[in-house]
Amino acid sequence: MGPVPLSQRGCADYGWGMDTAPTLRVHLHGQMLASARAGSFPAMAVLADTVRAQGWRVAFEPASAAPDPEPPPGDYALLYMRRPLHPRCLTLRRAYHYPFWWIEPVAERWRFAVARAAFDPETVDPARAAAFVQRLRQRVLPGPPPQRGDHVLVPLQGQIRRTRSFQTASPVEMLEAACRSGRPVVATLHPSEPYAEADRRALAQLQRHYPKLTIGGDTMALLRDCAFVVAQNSAVAFDGLILDKPVVLFAQIDFHHPCLNVAELGAQTAIAAAATARPDHAPYLWWFLKHRAIDAQAPDAGARMLAAMRRGGWPI
Repeated sequence: MGPVPLSQRGCADYGWGMDTAPTLRVHLHGQMLASARAGSFPAMAVLADTVRAQGWRVAFEPASAAPDPEPPPGDYALLYMRRPLHPRCLTLRRAYHYPFWWIEPVAERWRFAVARAAFDPETVDPARAAAFVQRLRQRVLPGPPPQRGDHVLVPLQGQIRRTRSFQTASPVEMLEAACRSGRPVVATLHPSEPYAEADRRALAQLQRHYPKLTIGGDTMALLRDCAFVVAQNSAVAFDGLILDKPVVLFAQIDFHHPCLNVAELGAQTAIAAAATARPDHAPYLWWFLKHRAIDAQAPDAGARMLAAMRRGGWPI
């Protein structure tokens, strides 16, 4: 027999005893931390059971506001929505809705493995996908059936006057491109983002120039009945996929595959195409959430968590 691969070795193979086994330190915050420690956070319970079965210890620890330090020698860390700064750190992030998760070596969603993977709808059973998305929609976006209205929804994020490296235009420029379509446009502000007075002046100037532009409103209500979504990489756009809305993207993101990408098509072409698109996103959503992400409720959840950590280079 040849040598045992790193990914199949346990504590005994490394000479680890009970006192020297690695500790996986999972950094969470708020209620997530409290429920994980109480054993009432299902995904973290699966993670803990899986890791302990490999002979490792698990500790749930508070997330720090400062850059996370290197784990103690021999230990490893999962950081919730934080950039991993050390080889023994990986990021842990929800795949938009529970119970779906990512474990990745980078924090930027557009650099996740799924973003680089090719989606082939022919590999997905359409009936299975449709049933999955119907259940998902009822659970995470309950309400009346979505309608195809006339307005364009533009969910704004932060730093709206700046074009960052992953964006094709600033959010203000994106909003103006949507307004040039001639359709009613509603731009909503992110509830957790600070907007400077200069940001609000820029939005007011657009409103003066485009009378069909409205600023503010109930984002999720507007999403249900919009014609299409124009966004940078907002999670609202992912919810738009669940409601079968055409989505125009002005930035890189992990769920780019079924969207109209401005970097490839140009703003005018992408927005014009969205006006007539009639998408069926169910096969993609099944592939993205059930095939690529970790479904913490699935029987193979623990195995997929281990596989993700091993892809990150950990000897577990």
